[in-house]
Amino acid sequence: MGQRAALYCRVSTADQSCERQERDLAAFAVRAGYEVVGTFKETASGMRLDRAERKRVLALVQRREIDAVLVTELSRWGRSTTDLLATLKELEARRVSLVAMNGMTFDLATPHGRMMATMLAGIAEFERELTTERIRSGIAAAKARGKRLGRQHGQRPKSDRLAPKVLALVALGRSYRLVGREIGLSKNTVAGIVKRARTAPERP
Repeated sequence: MGQRAALYCRVSTADQSCERQERDLAAFAVRAGYEVVGTFKETASGMRLDRAERKRVLALVQRREIDAVLVTELSRWGRSTTDLLATLKELEARRVSLVAMNGMTFDLATPHGRMMATMLAGIAEFERELTTERIRSGIAAAKARGKRLGRQHGQRPKSDRLAPKVLALVALGRSYRLVGREIGLSKNTVAGIVKRARTAPERP
């Protein structure tokens, strides 16, 4: 019996399909002698935090029910270099490898895996410094142009955008609390929208 593996497939948008990834990973598992215990597929941006299927895979890892996670490429699994490194450490704590079809295998229990992790840590640090530098440069350039940064006083982009829907629901007799729960605003924000609408001067 080979090592137990979970297949993880991800696409970014609803018009894409995991079918090819699933097919390729299943064939790869057979060739490499893995026993597939489950296939996990999801449609989610690589930057999203709430990736439910990846969490299910990590739950298998924590219960030590698999020995490897198979992916077509590392970008399918990690949101960023930092995220990839963090999850690699979590996998390593349970002696689980992350295996990509392009031949990259991350196992922090091996010298090669530790070397790759060290490289990833360096890349992650470089990315953080680069992002910080870009932010600082952008702020400096904006200030030089005389632009005020941050949300200006009186600006309410989300509540202003949702105001028509709020007012329509309130007009139907819904309570502020129910309206807020339905569209994702606090009761006080709903009350503020209604108050501003009632006190706004009428247009000629």
